[in-house]
Amino acid sequence: MLCSGTSAYSVEQECKADMASQTQHIRTMHESIRQRPETQRKAHAIALLLVLVFLGELVFTVHRQSLTWDEGDHIYAGYESWRAGDFGINPEHPPLLKELATLPLLAMHLTAPQRTSPVFSKNEAYFNGRSLIYNNGGLEAANRIIFRARMMAAIFSIALATVVYLAALELFGSTAALFSLALVVFEPNLIAHGAYVTTDMAVTFGIFSTVYALYRFRVRPSLARLVTVGAAAGIALALKHSAVLLLPITLGLLVVDLIRPRATEQRMQVLRIYAAAVAAAVVIGLPILWATYRFRFSAHPDGGMQPGLGAYMSTLHGLEPSVYALLARWHILPESYLYGMVDIRVQSVAGQSFPTFLFGQVHAHGVPYYFPAAFVIKSTLGFMLLLLVAAYAVVCRRLAGWQRLSFLAVPPLVYLLIAINTGLNIGARHILPMYPFLAVLIGGAAVSLWRVRRAWIFVTLLLLGWHVVSATRSAPNYLAYSNELFGGPANTHKYLTDSNTDWGQQLISVRKYLDQHDIHDCWFGYFVQPSIDYHAYGIPCRPLPTANSMWTDQQVDVPASISGTVLVSAATLTGYEFGSSILSPFQPFMNVRPVDTIDDGVFVYRGTFNTSLSSAFGYFTRATRALAANQPEAALHAAEQAVAINPDLMQGQVILGDTLAALHRDRESAVAYNKALVIAQRMEPSAKADWISTLHTKLSALHL
Repeated sequence: MLCSGTSAYSVEQECKADMASQTQHIRTMHESIRQRPETQRKAHAIALLLVLVFLGELVFTVHRQSLTWDEGDHIYAGYESWRAGDFGINPEHPPLLKELATLPLLAMHLTAPQRTSPVFSKNEAYFNGRSLIYNNGGLEAANRIIFRARMMAAIFSIALATVVYLAALELFGSTAALFSLALVVFEPNLIAHGAYVTTDMAVTFGIFSTVYALYRFRVRPSLARLVTVGAAAGIALALKHSAVLLLPITLGLLVVDLIRPRATEQRMQVLRIYAAAVAAAVVIGLPILWATYRFRFSAHPDGGMQPGLGAYMSTLHGLEPSVYALLARWHILPESYLYGMVDIRVQSVAGQSFPTFLFGQVHAHGVPYYFPAAFVIKSTLGFMLLLLVAAYAVVCRRLAGWQRLSFLAVPPLVYLLIAINTGLNIGARHILPMYPFLAVLIGGAAVSLWRVRRAWIFVTLLLLGWHVVSATRSAPNYLAYSNELFGGPANTHKYLTDSNTDWGQQLISVRKYLDQHDIHDCWFGYFVQPSIDYHAYGIPCRPLPTANSMWTDQQVDVPASISGTVLVSAATLTGYEFGSSILSPFQPFMNVRPVDTIDDGVFVYRGTFNTSLSSAFGYFTRATRALAANQPEAALHAAEQAVAINPDLMQGQVILGDTLAALHRDRESAVAYNKALVIAQRMEPSAKADWISTLHTKLSALHL
């Protein structure tokens, strides 16, 4: 490996030749910045222009997109927290982003649906959000509601871009700051999520701002900077629960800080600085968090959550339940916030068995390499090559400064390591906080290399240009972005799904496509239906059953054969939510070439199709509901219908076996389970192992 692609020197030779000049380079850089205020004025003007470009990208993108999966319940929860002081509707996310986004909606005097049950229900929140948005004046009014909320949510994205610029300016100077800002402004994943009423970009701002504030306090401790650390931490915690990862990030920074050779007294000084920062996060940050809940412990204005916290965390083990119980007993944190933390942990535990789709394969559970793979697929090649350039600059000491490098490298590394150990693999949006740190690091590295060899100016600007062009070519469909190695947005669905490609955003384009082709009779298997009802956009298609329609207890009946135009969204086509493609009723479409594609995520088919799996699936859901209602005879009738229509629907054989077992017809039940075992042999390895184990357990419980 060479320190320079244009030199014959080894890494060691070039590094040694350069080490002596690094400190002087840094001093010269900061002195030049102080001596030339006109340079900074020009830089600020360019930065303002870039931020306005970022805002323009966000407006251009979301103005053309329908409501995405999570936005409806966030808007409803935010509106109800203003209107009724209710923080229990969507406890898995703190209220700050949701309240800010819905602030302009208060003047619209919307009619909000009421909770029908005191029991916490995510489905009810989704459906009430749908009602709030689409039942207050029709589609035009709904579009106004969505757009206003999104523009308020975009404030955090604009703030993030601003703080990235200021951080890079302080760390590396105005040129590096503009380079870093350009990386952020044209980062497709940040643009894609930058104006959604979701918490991913908001917490990215919160985490980066807090770490930057901590850095400033570390290098020059003062009361004002300490207060800033506490305030930033409080805002971050009020944006998303994943901001609690600031604690392991801070611990990682402390460890890196302490491993440097220094005297004992200096080590104690470092410990005192970090201890003061953590104390500020508690003393200042917690009151800010409590303020977003109106300083009230109870989640609902009329009482606490149901089921209670103790019952809700029954699936957790070890010390966790005791810690949450203690925090609740002493009212250290609001009930809704604690409930949300528990919900995330419950999801994470369940996520170990939550399905994943990666590189064209369905996995029955999370895989540890999901997020590194998602980063490689969905980051531009220009960005990743610049990251390699930055690594080179650090290794060869072209970029010096232990303190600032650790504050840029440790947070994304810690965040990624923790993400790898979660089982909920549903989108690159969960690692967005990595990008601003890496952007600042890259900007500093690029400019440091310019000072060493002018050829680096051409190389780094070329890569930056590639980053910009690659991102803008995908506009406005940034959500489905993948880089050229993976075929671009049109092919992302082959490698990733869910919020990486298909999250409910295409309905405006689907309606336009149907109008342009004069299609009025069609079928639609849509990933988000019925949480978002595509009929609200004037789409006339009849629904096909999906995993979401099953989870939301929606009965969808389909004939065994259909003809005409059929639309299937990318996530639905993979069948990943079922944990195996063998369980998907959309198997007949998996090997059929679509005649058209809408927004890189909705596939159009025309012809006559065998939909017996979908038809049988409808009877399976009917049987499941009847058995749950303790109506085994009705369940048996529906289950028999399911396997009669298509015996290859494995769920049909399983529910038939379960129903027969409930009726104590064990021999017949065993026949159904054994048929399911035969089908399970065709599954992907992880699902196959899980289902074979489950079916053997069912068989062993029978009295044969």
